[in-house]
Amino acid sequence: MTDARARAEERTQLFRDLLKGKTPKRVPYSTAPAMEYVIQYAGYDLEKTLWTLKDLDKIYDKFCAEFLSDTNPVGTYRLPTFYQILGSKAFVMGSGGFMQHPEVVGLLPEEYDEFIASPYDCILNTILPRLYTALDAEPSQKALVLAKAYRAYLDDFGVIAAVRNKMHEKYGYAMLAAGFTIAPFDFIADFPRSFSGISIDIRRRPEKVLEACEAVTPLLVKKGKLPPSVEYGYIMIPLHMAPYMREKDFEKFYWPTFKKLVEELSANGHNCYLFIEQDWMRYLDYLNDLPENTIMRFEFGDPKLVKEKVGKKHIVSGLYPITLLQTGTKEQCVDKAKELMDILAPGGKYWFNYDKSVLTIDKEGRIADNLKAVTEYVYENGKY
Repeated sequence: MTDARARAEERTQLFRDLLKGKTPKRVPYSTAPAMEYVIQYAGYDLEKTLWTLKDLDKIYDKFCAEFLSDTNPVGTYRLPTFYQILGSKAFVMGSGGFMQHPEVVGLLPEEYDEFIASPYDCILNTILPRLYTALDAEPSQKALVLAKAYRAYLDDFGVIAAVRNKMHEKYGYAMLAAGFTIAPFDFIADFPRSFSGISIDIRRRPEKVLEACEAVTPLLVKKGKLPPSVEYGYIMIPLHMAPYMREKDFEKFYWPTFKKLVEELSANGHNCYLFIEQDWMRYLDYLNDLPENTIMRFEFGDPKLVKEKVGKKHIVSGLYPITLLQTGTKEQCVDKAKELMDILAPGGKYWFNYDKSVLTIDKEGRIADNLKAVTEYVYENGKY
């Protein structure tokens, strides 16, 4: 057995235990790079590399050789090629080379009934042509655009998959499958109605919002399901709107269909991985009511309160502020890791990760140096 394969099996066992409610032999660790950071760290031009994906294996090999992680750090979220083919208004590249999501509206208020009657048809025929302008065409042209975009998508993500496999074979990362979906209320806010639009709608047309969330939930459950053949994996669900809502609105509009989504996906045999954006401290009692061993990666919050409220039933992650990697000394960064592990690791159900991904490079190199220091500390001292 090769060293890389042995490492992969050892790391995979950590997550098998964690996801099934057992205490692993040590704290699993994930490092914190966004694809954009890794490209810059390797000294490549960000915009050019996102368009071409040239030398991506060399780019990631440099990062993987210098930074330990139990999970494969090769990943991406948005690439520009197929968005350009689609004429995207929902995702565009900014002047610095970063993909951004402007506030967009794909569904007009008077079209809620159309959406409620058939979310899939409405998305296909009304929302997508508004958000992706090249699809606002007669059928044969639309089919051609879709074919070109899908071909570009397959080509780009084929490159990503090949690099992931290459890094896995060389460095021995845990073997975990991952799905993706989104909370129903967040879906309505993100693309059909926008942040400001949905905030108006819950006051002017509350019943339509409720009906729309209910109507789209089955599609989002279907999107998140992993194949039956997958033994170990998780379904990523980033959570957006709740911190900006009054609790009574959260309880009425957000929580019911979100809870239904998580329960149905969990019943399929896989853990949901919630990326809990912003501050959810007032919602911890709600979160604790989700199926056992839901993974909860917090961006902000009080780690002691998190441990007390949800850490006995669920898997806690996040809370390490990546801003400290830029502003702190090595000693301060390591002390923060020690503080979090002292609070969150006892009793198990803890996965060391950061509050978000590192996105941009700093000229001084402090982020990289501090990230290495934290990584080494957690690997040497990550005990339950």
